[in-house]
Amino acid sequence: MATEEKLPMLAEGYNMLTVELARLKQERPQIIDAIEEARAHGDLSENAEYHAAKERQGQVEAMIADIEDRLSRALVIDPSTLSGDKVVFGATVHLIDEDDKPVTYQIVGQTEADAKSGKISYSSPLGRALIGRKADEEVEVTVPSGDRYYVVSRIEFI
Repeated sequence: MATEEKLPMLAEGYNMLTVELARLKQERPQIIDAIEEARAHGDLSENAEYHAAKERQGQVEAMIADIEDRLSRALVIDPSTLSGDKVVFGATVHLIDEDDKPVTYQIVGQTEADAKSGKISYSSPLGRALIGRKADEEVEVTVPSGDRYYVVSRIEFI
């Protein structure tokens, strides 16, 4: 019996997936209508509208299955209920980079990650390097642009 790996995520990420799933399910009838309309045009072997609609149907069904799988394995974590002195999933980490500039990241799930808004995945190179670190520890991470160095200045659970 295989055990399914839980996917940690914040409530915000869970809600985002739920909204996307509802949107995709609402798209299903429109795709079926497009297939029926294209089928009415006759010869299916040279019917680009039919093939495009069938392809979209396959994409939507695959996305629905993927989101349903992720939601079924979701482990929703509320960072405000966490505490401690180490970086864990959901923590907001204040860093000082090698240029003495402060940067702040929250460790989130893969579906929620958006580096521009300060949310990095726990499985990203920096996220993996930060997990388990304490305040005042130095962190070295190799990214596509080269090695980066940080010092953990503060850890919050907000």
